[in-house]
Amino acid sequence: MPAPFPTDWSRALVVAAHPDDIEYGVAAAVAVWTAAGKEVHYLLATRGEAGIAGVPPAEAGPLREQEERRSAAVVGVPEVEFLDHRDGTLVEGPALRADLAAAIRRHRPELVVTLHGGDTWTTPEVTPAAWNSADHRALSRSVLDAVADAGNEWIFPDLPGEPWSGTQYVAVQTIGEPPHVVDVADGVEAAVASLTEHRRYLEVLDPGTPVEEQARHQIDQATLTEDGGRRVGFRLFWG
Repeated sequence: MPAPFPTDWSRALVVAAHPDDIEYGVAAAVAVWTAAGKEVHYLLATRGEAGIAGVPPAEAGPLREQEERRSAAVVGVPEVEFLDHRDGTLVEGPALRADLAAAIRRHRPELVVTLHGGDTWTTPEVTPAAWNSADHRALSRSVLDAVADAGNEWIFPDLPGEPWSGTQYVAVQTIGEPPHVVDVADGVEAAVASLTEHRRYLEVLDPGTPVEEQARHQIDQATLTEDGGRRVGFRLFWG
């Protein structure tokens, strides 16, 4: 049986590669947390400028940034920060780690949350598998390293801000049977509304299906359990 997600924290930073990544499930947990009085902020490595077919990056980047800010506000997140790495070319390594560590120092979270960074979107026994994107794979591992980097004064000695070692947990979204879960029954409607804010992205992704219908289907897939419950799963690491 999975364990309940810890509640002994007050401030969280959710880190993702692209606009809309958080909205495919994790936003339901965010809605529950902010409703309970937790402070949550978002950090995006890119602006998702390569993510809309037929829309040039110079147009798509600002558009997707606006959609993400509206989406975050729906679930009670007041701030979205963008690091301006190039969409589609994130590289696991010191440059990304340093930018993430600097952001962690700025936000000083007790909980850092990031998205699934495994090789595939399916459990190991499922084949053929759906390959996860290069950006997702690079970001997840870099976040785990950056939490430690943020507290070390010598790894990146020119990094601005005071070292921060106050992160208690790093939570990585999981697929399959997660070790820890958040009951998100009370956050489902907010999560659907949050994903719906990515209207232009979803209209291009599936022009034949209304955006609201797409959003509800995706949130159902991400949260609905076999017994009719609603949950989002994570694997926890010590900060």
